[in-house]
Amino acid sequence: MRHATDNRPAVLLAMGPGIAERLLAERHRVRLAALARTDPYLVAHELASPAPAVAAALAEADVLLTCWGAPPLTAEVLASAPRLRAVVHAAGSVKHHITEACWERGIAVTSAAAANALPVAEYTLAAILFAGKRVLASARRYAELRAPHDWLREGDGTGNYQRTVGLVGASRIGRRVIELLRPFDFRVLLHDPYVDADGAARLGVELVDLGELCARSSVVSVHAPQLPATERMIGARQLAAMPDGATLVNTARGSLVDGAALLGELLSGRLHAVLDVTEPELPPRESPLYDLPNVLLTPHIAGSLGNELHRMADLALDEVERFAAGKPFADPVHAAALRHSA
Repeated sequence: MRHATDNRPAVLLAMGPGIAERLLAERHRVRLAALARTDPYLVAHELASPAPAVAAALAEADVLLTCWGAPPLTAEVLASAPRLRAVVHAAGSVKHHITEACWERGIAVTSAAAANALPVAEYTLAAILFAGKRVLASARRYAELRAPHDWLREGDGTGNYQRTVGLVGASRIGRRVIELLRPFDFRVLLHDPYVDADGAARLGVELVDLGELCARSSVVSVHAPQLPATERMIGARQLAAMPDGATLVNTARGSLVDGAALLGELLSGRLHAVLDVTEPELPPRESPLYDLPNVLLTPHIAGSLGNELHRMADLALDEVERFAAGKPFADPVHAAALRHSA
């Protein structure tokens, strides 16, 4: 029951098992309890047929605080949440749990996508710099030789001075990568159908079509959203256009790259790759990607991990505080924008 003099919004946490324990430090739970009427330790993993305590909290909730693994907010779930007015997502994309029923109901939505973009951009910067120096290949070679060697001669053709980097997509992450690249001596190309010449000029990049970007870039980094229009946008033709020895970096989604075509280029040794995402998400045990010397394969760790989750929690609680004060969200999500964003 609501206390007549307590005007704080009621908040219910809803996310996958084990997520809240990693997302929320004790300081976050203390802050949440001060901002809202909530049990900061009650976490809903299931909303379609919830346990009694969750059902009672859902019926009173003004706000859902969600993260990875949040259950879908279907029309049936929303019927059990008559007071619900907002969803604050302490992660990136909301497409997995925000349904058309949410928009029809007029529920306000916000996400911590801006916070989650930062570590992905940092990973990408590291990948670009390491690709130019051929760090992975040099480390493997060093381990094989374990002896004096003419590294200066072997390093011919490497280095990051005036290299050309091509970015596919001016998403939050893509734009942050552009910012991080500014202190370095790179030429930066951009392909994005939603950016015009004036927009590219403001970003300080050269706008080109995808084919030209691939043909001119020593490193091609993918930052486009996963949409029907972007499926396998980096296909055999684009990969073939990349110069010998170029590197493909993918921190977006595996479906944006033609995996079979990429594997052929990697097996030939012509291209290199830094892959934080693949399709399928977990390559089969027999996949050559695990062992190829020209591939750095990581298990989707570019996004928020470890203490970086606390940045998303901080941002989400900032939004809860705005809601409690009757202010608009700083970073709202709009249904129309989801048609061309993650």
